[in-house]
Amino acid sequence: MKKKPVVLVVLLALVLVTSVVGCGSSAPTTGTTATKQETTFEKAKRQGYVTVGFANEAPYAYATPDGKLTGEAVEVARAVLTKLGIKEMNGVLTEFGSLIPGLNAKRFDMITAGMFITPERAKQVAFANPDYQIGEGIAVKAGNPLNLHSYKDIAANSKAKIGVMTGAIENKYLTDSGVNAAQIVTVPDQPSAVAALQAGRVDAITMSGPALQTVIDKAKDSKIEKVKDYTQPVINGKSVVGYGAAVFRTSDSDFREAFNTQLAALEKSGELLKIIQPFGFSEENLPKGITVEQVLK
Repeated sequence: MKKKPVVLVVLLALVLVTSVVGCGSSAPTTGTTATKQETTFEKAKRQGYVTVGFANEAPYAYATPDGKLTGEAVEVARAVLTKLGIKEMNGVLTEFGSLIPGLNAKRFDMITAGMFITPERAKQVAFANPDYQIGEGIAVKAGNPLNLHSYKDIAANSKAKIGVMTGAIENKYLTDSGVNAAQIVTVPDQPSAVAALQAGRVDAITMSGPALQTVIDKAKDSKIEKVKDYTQPVINGKSVVGYGAAVFRTSDSDFREAFNTQLAALEKSGELLKIIQPFGFSEENLPKGITVEQVLK
């Protein structure tokens, strides 16, 4: 007998709740405001950290034996981000050719890999202004047995093979210089390039000047050497100079603009040069205020 009133009370409560919900759902929604979606930049500032993609390519971005993320591009970004109130960086190691797809898939918030600015890449992502400028280089077996001093020399010798990282700008420089696709051997990273040269699978390897010097120094192998009298490739009548920068998604314009403002301040103060010098860069490698828009012209 005591259970029936309880059931009635529960049923009555359910009816009242249903009525209230029903009234609420049918009420007009005028005057409501949609919640603004938090941007990547706003989220990073709130959290105090950002996730970056890198390709383990010295001297631009790499992990030390104890797991620290460093390199020219990383330390420049670290200095800029700190000034923006973002004090921590979490790195996601990614093959170079997968960095842009990874960024757009939101695996990380930005790319700090010293990536060259190119029109093709700029169609997919938004580059910050450059934080360095640099030329190319090649390494060969000691004594340079095939007498290779330029991409043109490689193009002229159909038996010569050259190793280059997947997705790297050097692939385009090589083909534009007349090197046949069959002569180009793609490798996933710098250690693989050096290993291919040491094993004789390629006759030369190529990457940007500072990167090449770094891997040669690290290899400590007297049987391979960097070509000192190297001639920079000339594409469409112009000597190639590459400009590297941090990379953002096209939707993250507020993040990119804030980054550019602090980057300009770093160069003006002289701090940028101090940051990049330990990684083999000099004053001639400074961007000298050039913008990404000027590079893309």
